[in-house]
Formats: sequence, C-alpha cells, structure tokens
Amino acid sequence: MNFMALESAQKLRGGFYTDADIADFLSRWALAKNPRRVLEPSCGDGMFISSLTRLAGSSLREIFACEMDTAEAAKAANRTDKTGRRRTTVHCGDFLRWFLFRSGNEEKFEAVVGNPPFIRYQYLPNEQQLLAEKVFARFGLPFTKHTNAWVPFVIASLSLLEPGGRLAMVIPAEILHIPHAQSLRRYLAQQCSRVLILDPDELWFENSLQGTVLLLAEKKEASSNRSHGVAIRRVEARAELRDSAEVFFTEGDYINGASIQGKWMPVFLSARERALLESLREHKSISEFGDVASVDVGIVTGANKFFLVPDAVVAEYGLWPWAHPMFGRSDHVEGMVYDLEDHAANREAGLPANFLWFDDQQESAFPAAVRRYLKTGEAEALPQRYKCRVRSPWFRVPSVYLAPVAMLKRAHHFPRLVLNKASAYTTDTAYRIRPLCGSGASLVYAFLNSLTSLSAELEGRHYGGGVLELVPSEIERLLVPTSVAIERDLRRLDSHFRKTNDPFAMLREQDQVLLRPLGLTAQDCEQIHDAWNRLRQRRQRVSSTKAQEISI
Repeated sequence: MNFMALESAQKLRGGFYTDADIADFLSRWALAKNPRRVLEPSCGDGMFISSLTRLAGSSLREIFACEMDTAEAAKAANRTDKTGRRRTTVHCGDFLRWFLFRSGNEEKFEAVVGNPPFIRYQYLPNEQQLLAEKVFARFGLPFTKHTNAWVPFVIASLSLLEPGGRLAMVIPAEILHIPHAQSLRRYLAQQCSRVLILDPDELWFENSLQGTVLLLAEKKEASSNRSHGVAIRRVEARAELRDSAEVFFTEGDYINGASIQGKWMPVFLSARERALLESLREHKSISEFGDVASVDVGIVTGANKFFLVPDAVVAEYGLWPWAHPMFGRSDHVEGMVYDLEDHAANREAGLPANFLWFDDQQESAFPAAVRRYLKTGEAEALPQRYKCRVRSPWFRVPSVYLAPVAMLKRAHHFPRLVLNKASAYTTDTAYRIRPLCGSGASLVYAFLNSLTSLSAELEGRHYGGGVLELVPSEIERLLVPTSVAIERDLRRLDSHFRKTNDPFAMLREQDQVLLRPLGLTAQDCEQIHDAWNRLRQRRQRVSSTKAQEISI
C-alpha cells in the first residue's frame, strides 16, 4: 500500500515536465491545421508554450494556459516567440475549477496540448477530488475514486475542442488497461474520428516510475459521425519523433474503440490474432475462469507485520496456540504446490510464515506474554489504523478461512495457481480460489498455458515496475482450457517449474498438452504464445533496471 506521507513533493504535485523533443512533436501535429486558439491545461513552466510559439504560424492568436503554481505560471506567461511577442494568457489556478465555472465564457479551442498531472485521487485535496467528480458528472460518465487527476483533465480538454480540433498529450500508459480510465476510453471513442497512441520502448519520465504514451486524437467534424477507430504504434527511439505524426497514422490497422468492452489492450494484437482469440472464446472446451472457480481476496489483517511473524516472535511471546501456517509472497512459494515441506523450509529460513489469529477471546483472557505482544501493537498505534479501527477488538481479524487453491496477486512473467496442500492461510497479497467443478490439482495444472497467460496480459494491469497485477473481476475473465478430465501429474509439473531456467519453453510444452487436443494447430499455439510474449515484453521493458524481483 502507498501512503501519502512517503511520497515525494514532485509526485504529489504530479510535476513531471516534458522535454523539448516530445513537446515539439506534439505541438507540430496540433498546429498542422493552423489553429487560432490553443489550450494548455497544465503548463508548468511553459515547455509546450515555448514549442507552440516557436513553431506556430501567423494564424495562432492565443495560447490559453492554466497552472496552479504561481512561480511556474509567471515563467510560462513570460515565454515569447522569435519576434519577442507574447501570445500566452496564463490563468493561475486549478484547470478543473476554471473548466467547470468559467470556461463557458470562453471561445472553444482548435487544439489542446499538454502533459496533465499524474496524481492519485486519494492524494488530491478534498476540493480537487470534488472537482474531478463533477467533471465526470457533467458528461454522464461513470466515476470511481480510484481515478487519477490526468483522466478528468483529458475529458475536460477534449470537451473544449472545436469539431475537427486536435488533442496531443503525454499521458500514462495505463490508459490502455486501467479500469478507472474506462470512462475516458469510451468518451474518446465516441467523440473522436481517430485516436492514435504512440507507445515508446523506453521510460521517458524516469523519476515518475510511470510508463507513458503519446495520445493524438482528432475530434469528429460536426457534419460527420465517421470514425477510423483506435490504433497503437510502437516508438523504438526518440529520433522517430522528428518525423511527422501523420506517418504513424497511415501505418497499420485501426479497431473500433467503442466496440471494445473494457480495456484497449486488444489494440496490440493483429487482426488475425484477435480473430483467433474471439473464436477460442466460443470454444466448448474453453471457459472463463469465473465459470469454473470462485475468486476471493485473501485475509485483510490491516497490519501484516504484526499478524504475520516468524517462529522467533511466536516463541518469544508464547503465541503457538494462535499461530497458523500462511504464505502470500513469491519468496514463500517457489512452485505450483505449497505443502508442509515448503512451510517447514520457510520457517527454518526465518520467514514470517505464521499468521496470528486471536479469534475468540478478550484481551484480559490471554496469558501475560500474549497481552504483552498486543501492547506492542498498541504502542505502534495499530488500533488507529482503518482496518483495525473498524473492528472490535482491533486484533481480531475477520473473514478467516482456508481455500484449496491460491493465486499471488502479482506476477513477473505470468500468473500461476498454487495448490494449498499445507492448509495454509493467505493474506491479501494472494487470492483464495475454490474450484466449482473438478479438483484443485486439475485447475492448477490447466491454468499454466499460453492462452491463459495471454488473456492475463489483456485483462490485467501494470504500473511502473513492469509487474502484472490482477484483481478478482479480471481473473474471472481469464480463458482456461477445461477439458482436463483426469488428474494430471501436478507433482511432476511442480518439480519442473521449480527447476526450469526457461519458463517460456514450459508454456509451449503445456500448450501441446492442453491446447492441441482441443483442435488448435501448431501454428495457432505458436501465434498465441508469440502474442503473449510480445505483450509481456512490452510490459516489462518500461523499467527493466527497476523491475521488482518477483519470481514467475
């Protein structure tokens, strides 16, 4: 969990500025239709303004910009073109407030450029949270408190464009897959005749730990509802930004963004790959995971360091009657089976392999040593933490039950299921899974294949570290072969998994066992595997030097 007190001032302000190469590229495209008025909704010190004034022709009458920081707004207002003329009006204040209460008095704009702030909703001041919610409400778009500041910025900016106008922005790569951007994806598809997302191979804003893309969108003309759709283009090097953006528009195919239910990740697939995937969704022996298993979050303790402890802590405070086996991290479980031998190894290694469940007693009924341990939690103000504060007593963790199968919340190369043979509990770093039909072992075995891994890339989400994360609703949509009618040799597969240096070869081997019997050709299997591998490489490339060390 991220806490506001631990974040840098730069991150809380969302102030990661754009360099000249990117600003020039976006400005050139925005200016190509000779706009009279251009909007820059979060101008910082004026990098985009500098590009616009340097590159614009005589038709540009005004750049209207917003910036909350007084010093930065002053710098932006003083930017001049090559003749020494100032073409910029800077509103020193919040863009969303200006949009909601004052923009109706302004002419609309023929172009919008910028790099909106990347700030999580929970880090925004209360007023800005309310303003963000009002932007969604104005357009009847579903709102979630998981949103980020950049989303309402883009929605508001697009609404201020004249028909045929152009929007060119730097935004997080999560636009393609994060659920809170679904309203924006739908709005873009409805409002724009064409949407192009340029996807760089490198991390352009290193300190933000945030993969970014360039969003180029053209609003529909008033007299036409025609839409080319949405396209993705890869940018291998910054040198490509010296070319006209129209080069990227003319290459490859588009898909109908409005027709995609949910995420835009299918844009990364070829037309042939999308057709194959759609045909497999209708296959009688391939199911969505939610049809064959239930998924629930693990135990939410509210203070994992207090409730998950090594043997040494259990022994020191005499906690053995309340200590239960647990796992929940990749370094706790190396394979596809977690048994008593694995648990013993974790205990011997000094890992926090014990879950403390004080289930049915008041504090006064515990032995003195246990009460002393509870006092250590009180000294750390744990009873004031939200999850502890809303239960009574604070140390009694709710919703404690076992599941036969677990799945770690995050994965490096691809997700895997784990057969819970040790009857161990799992925290909310893992999910509790119950098969609705068949055995847990068969479900774990069938989950390891390229088709399921590909659907995980399409359904999941990732952030700056390149690690894949899935929530229960996304797991329920994963495609899984369901024709495993016999108990496969999961122990053999588990042993192979622990020893392999080539997890990709393992997927191919599993494809032969699980997918070929369903009628897929060798070419089909290779196509699915290649599509998965391409999306995996894209996810991991953004910060390979900073990727978390999370095992497969």
